[in-house]
This record gives sequence, C-alpha cells and structure tokens, in this order.
Amino acid sequence: MKNILFAASECVPFVKTGGLADVVGALPQYLDKNEFDVRVILPYYTCIPDKYRKEFKYVHHFYMDYGMRIVGTHVGIMEYEYHGIKFYFVDNEYYFKCHTPYSNDLKWDIERFTFFCKAVLAILPVINFKPDIIHCHDWQAGLIPVFLKSTFASNPFYSSTKSIMTIHNLRFQGIWDIDTFKFNTALPDYMFTPDKLEFQHAASMLKGGLVYADYITTVSETYAEEIKYPFYGENLDGLLRARTMSLRGILNGIDYNLFNPETDKQIYRKYSVKNFKSGKAENKASLQKELRLPVDKKKFMIAIISRLTDQKGLDLVDYAIEKIADPNTQLVVIGTGEAKYENLFKHYQWKYPERVSANILYSDGLARKLYAAADAIMVPSLFEPCGLTQLMGLRYGTVPIVRETGGLKDTVEPYNEYSGTGTGFSFANYNADEMLGIINYAKNVYFNCRNDWDKLVERGMEKDFSWNSSAKQYEGLYNWMINW
Repeated sequence: MKNILFAASECVPFVKTGGLADVVGALPQYLDKNEFDVRVILPYYTCIPDKYRKEFKYVHHFYMDYGMRIVGTHVGIMEYEYHGIKFYFVDNEYYFKCHTPYSNDLKWDIERFTFFCKAVLAILPVINFKPDIIHCHDWQAGLIPVFLKSTFASNPFYSSTKSIMTIHNLRFQGIWDIDTFKFNTALPDYMFTPDKLEFQHAASMLKGGLVYADYITTVSETYAEEIKYPFYGENLDGLLRARTMSLRGILNGIDYNLFNPETDKQIYRKYSVKNFKSGKAENKASLQKELRLPVDKKKFMIAIISRLTDQKGLDLVDYAIEKIADPNTQLVVIGTGEAKYENLFKHYQWKYPERVSANILYSDGLARKLYAAADAIMVPSLFEPCGLTQLMGLRYGTVPIVRETGGLKDTVEPYNEYSGTGTGFSFANYNADEMLGIINYAKNVYFNCRNDWDKLVERGMEKDFSWNSSAKQYEGLYNWMINW
C-alpha cells in the first residue's frame, strides 16, 4: 500500500471558498483504494459546520517549536472518516478560530498557514502515518516541501517522503517581507535568496514550494504551458521554465455523482441527455418565475456564475453588456467580488429588470438551478487555470461561451457548423468585440439553427469530465515518483 497525504486549506464538504475545495474533496475519492491509502489534512477551523465538528474524534495534542517564539505552540489533532477517506484536522484555536477560512489580513494568514505547514509534518509520527508523497495544494501549503527538506530533513522518519506542489492559481502566492518569514519559520538566512524563497525583495510561500517540491503539477495542460511565459507567469515564469521537466498539467474534473441533472434534488426538474429539451425548458420557466423575470421559453438565457473579478473577463462584459442583454436575451449573474462589478450588474438589473438578474451572493442551490435553466454560460476569462463552471455547464446541457485560455481551451471544443462538431463557442483574443461576435454567433445558432444547437447540447452532455481520467494520471505520477 502506498501512502499519500493531501494537505490543503479547504476541502468539501467541510469548508469551501472556491474550486480548490472541490478538487481536494473529490480527487482522493477516485484514487484506487486497493493501491493507495489516501488521507487529507486541513486546519481545524471553527467555521466548519457543527454537524461535522461534533463527529470529529480527538486523537492527541502536543507542543511544537514554531518560528522564533519562546514557548511551544499547541498542536491538536482531530480525526474524521468521510466516504472512506480519513481526514485529519490541525487544531489551534488561536490560529483557526474564524468565521471564514481566510481573513482580510494577508500577514496574519501567512502566519497561520506557516504554522499549519510545520504542524502537518510534526503530526505524522504521532498519527503513525508515513507518506510516500505529500501532495500540497496552493500557497497555503507551500512551505511543507521547504520544511521537509530543511527543518525535518535530519529525521529518518521523513527520509523517503517526497512532495508534489499543485498550482491552482499562480496569482495568489503568499508574499510578505523576509523578516516576518524568518521570524515565523526560523529558517536560516541562506534560504532567503533569489534561487530559493526570496521574491522581489520579499518572500513567497508558493515560490518556496515550487523550488523545494520534487514535482509540480497544475490544473490543465494549457495552463502548464502558459505559466512559463511572462503574461501568465506572475513573475515566476523563469523558475517554471527552469523546472519544466518537473512540471505537468493534469486537468481537474468534477464529481459526476454530485453534479448530475438526472439525480440533482436542488433543481426544479430532473432530466437527462434523452429529455433535456423539455427538462431545461421547465427549469428555465421555474427560474424565471423565481427571479421575477418574464416567463418566456423563447428568451436566450445566459448565465455568469463567477467570482466578480478582473481575472474573469468582466471588463469585457462591462464594455458589451448593453449589446449582450438585448431584448431577446436574459442575463443571470450569480457571484460576489469587486464592488465595481457588483455595482455594474446591479445597475443593469435596475435599468433592464426584464433582461438582467443580478444575484450578488453565492448559493450552491441557486447556481445549480441556473446551470439547469440557462441556455449558455459565459466564461470570458483573462486567464483560467482550469475552470469548473464550463464543466458544470457541459454536464447540465448549458453551452459554454469561453475565451481560449488555460482549462477553458482544454475542455471546450469550438462549434464547427460545417463538420457538425464542437461542444461550445470560443474566442481567442482578449477583446470585447471578438467576445460579442461569438456571443451573437451563438444566439444565431440558437434562434435560427435550433436542431444544430440541440446536437451541440447533446455532445456536451455526453462528454466525460469526471475525475476518472485525471485520477489515473495522478496514480501514474505517484507510482513513478515513489519508484524513481
């Protein structure tokens, strides 16, 4: 049996702010349980729902040297089994008593997750689990490979343990000043140099992970190539080019059992690829009624389900929204984020209440209803490491309209009217007019070539973007690393 430990800051069903939680929650379920003993370790946030917390089992506690602090720091260990996977939670109320997993104070979050990284390694002998590989996710787990090859390197317990660093979004790196990092980590001065943790006269947790990890993955093949270039590389492109032989993109999937229009209890009417026309029509009418939009099956309903940030291409939407939300179209938005975009959609809902519905919140239930009801989903991102919304769209028969970047390019095949192929619509350049052109093309197919549109929906629904394929790739990577 090969031992794999996932380390991350969030994971469904316990705590979620984005796609990272979906990945960490789903991937272990799909790995071969006859070959891999996969366990997951997370912070023990007080914001984890009580229905789970009350079932957690206390394992042990101890005191750990942390940084340059004089007194030892409490480390508690909680345990819980979910769907056959054993989860561990690092307990320290000082760091993890919170209403949300992340605060608005990056310096504080860096201190909290630095503690988490060291505690993850310190816990392993206590729980008697010796991983062959620690799979670290995003900057919050970035110091685990660093500590593994420095602070813990002299301990024989860790001698055969390797690490993988997975980049979910290179933009977020955990950057702060070097003196603070030295105080929090107690790492020697020589590790804060440009070839190690130093980053533009500060220090970066993610960079540390990328330097010291034995292997690096990211969440789509295209993104793995994009980040080697300055535009997408967030000032780490040089390092990633240097590590190109240890860098690979493996596409994220979604849980096809969890997201299934045939069994989804949160949508108005269940449906499959065989009866999606009537199913989606009924879901559209019900959602229109709930959102107080005109109930009209002939309207072309476009969904945006997204964090409302620049990354998501919303400046393009801002430029073209008057033409997107024409009299034949209903634009339904779900998400929160930057005030300028929240206010943008609120304004157009006020201006065109029959065309625009701005839902400035995140609700999984409402999102599922929209996936089931909408005709198309827009993801015009400036960059997108993988993206899950377009995969949800395909699963629910909602045609993606995307920019050709990262995982969007890898998962959405552009419609070709001549060959009768494709699963969505895409545009290459980050340009609002180009985006509008492809939206209008999609509308034309929907209104004037409805049979072609229905076949487009069918092809999308028949695609398999479950974790099955990706899990096999990770299994191969784990086996290769363990045996090298």
